[in-house]
Amino acid sequence: HVLKIRTILREPVLHFLLIGLFLFLLYGRVAPESADSRTIEVSAARIENLASQFKAVWSRPPTEAELRGLIDSYVHDEVLFREGVAMGMDGDDPVIKRRVRQKMEVLSEEAGEQLTPTDADLLAYLARNPDKFRRPPILSFEQVYFSGDAAVAEIERQSAAALEGLNRGVPASKYGQASMLPAAVTQQPLDMIARDFGEEFATRLEALPLGVWQGPIASGYGAHLVRIGNRQPAAIPPLADIRMAVVREWEGERRARNRAESYRVMAENYRIVIDGKTIKGARP
Repeated sequence: HVLKIRTILREPVLHFLLIGLFLFLLYGRVAPESADSRTIEVSAARIENLASQFKAVWSRPPTEAELRGLIDSYVHDEVLFREGVAMGMDGDDPVIKRRVRQKMEVLSEEAGEQLTPTDADLLAYLARNPDKFRRPPILSFEQVYFSGDAAVAEIERQSAAALEGLNRGVPASKYGQASMLPAAVTQQPLDMIARDFGEEFATRLEALPLGVWQGPIASGYGAHLVRIGNRQPAAIPPLADIRMAVVREWEGERRARNRAESYRVMAENYRIVIDGKTIKGARP
């Protein structure tokens, strides 16, 4: 074995490899750093972009102190990012991949021509998506309340007697129990009635005839006799009343469409292999 080791040590190839390794390590110690890798340039365009991002969030330009803080934060993040890349942390890190993906999605959303929607665009969007903007029915009603603490039979007895008197014209104040609930509710959207009294109560009110005392109708509080004074059916408001909401949804659709199309184009440049099977492009 000693003889074999001595023979290997005398091999010129081994000497070449050892010398090459030594020179590589020495160069790594003494060679100057790449200027690009050790230079962080914060250009005027970058500063303007930082200021624009601040203004988009706070609806005002940054002060000089705030702008210095933004620049310092950018340099801080850039230093840590480059050091992480130098240590190989970007290789397969899911957090880094997620952040890069998010940034690419933002860039994709803004790809192409930036359009300001016209009234025709918004009306067309409204016609395609009426349920997003449909206003719920609006109701006005009076009520007489019976506490849910009483026995069911007693509530039924009291409400039956009250119902007959109310429909003969006896004032509503003569019946029921006092409570914090309003005796009359005016111009209230059905979804708000459901929030206050419960879904079942609101659903029953939607089907009641106008101008006639009905009930008892159960709620989370107890039982109610109800007379509907006015009901406006569900409707889509005029564009002028909901313009900002329609613009917001239209813009969201535009961004999503741009993002999907940009991804489709980028994915066409890749060969995707899933479970050993090759497909052209990636699924959206």
